[in-house]
Amino acid sequence: MLRPAIHTPHIEQLARIARRTGDNLVQKSRRFVRALPLRMEIVILWWLILFGAAAAIRIAASVTPIENLRDLAEIFMPYALAALAPVLGYRIALAAFPANTVAPQPGFRLALWGRWRNLGPLDSRAHPAFGPFGFMASLLVGMLLNIPVRSFEFLAAVPAMNSHAPEWGTAIFHMMAFDVIAMNFLYAVCFVMALRSIPLFPRMLLFAWCMDLFFQFAVARSVAGTPNLPDQVAVALQQLLDGNITKVLISAAIWLPYLLLSERVNVTYRARVAA
Repeated sequence: MLRPAIHTPHIEQLARIARRTGDNLVQKSRRFVRALPLRMEIVILWWLILFGAAAAIRIAASVTPIENLRDLAEIFMPYALAALAPVLGYRIALAAFPANTVAPQPGFRLALWGRWRNLGPLDSRAHPAFGPFGFMASLLVGMLLNIPVRSFEFLAAVPAMNSHAPEWGTAIFHMMAFDVIAMNFLYAVCFVMALRSIPLFPRMLLFAWCMDLFFQFAVARSVAGTPNLPDQVAVALQQLLDGNITKVLISAAIWLPYLLLSERVNVTYRARVAA
């Protein structure tokens, strides 16, 4: 029986095209990531302007009366902290992790899957796969985008309320505001750690995911214990919290295998290559 001929030249040509396309994407990601620090001041400015404008609209449409400065402060402060939290997280992380600093590896490994050979600090930095480029650039963008997405979801879903509201209303407002403030800060820190190739970045991101899940359950537990909680409010809040939990679990399911097995992640953050 005659077997069909395998057109090796065509396969090799497709392989070359695929390699060239991959190399072009990596180079574009390098340019994008290297330009990020230069553009962050503009990003921060636009963030403060847009969130401030949206928060001002929300305050003007408060469902509770604003009779004095105390009433205004009770609503204004959570929004102000939500706006400033990612900026503070970004600034503090920049100061804590200076650029071009060779940070030491942790004393013990959590990522034990696979067989690896350790590299020296300078050897890992000289490796072609070193740096938050390629697919890692998508994770950087995702962590940044998570800040406005969660923040504007909070603005849209939770009305502005002060102490004139029922206990369940102020509990929802304060707990959801604290969730946004804390996670905005943590994701900004994770972004800087990833950008600066800090070895503890994968653990910090795992910690942020765990805290994100913890806050959703804490909000549900805290609000459920308040008296006279309307059924329709409880259902709407449950849907919001379920959506937040689902997004965290989806992010973890997508990125955890990459963070554990990617050559780039292991070279950049763990100073090791596959044995």
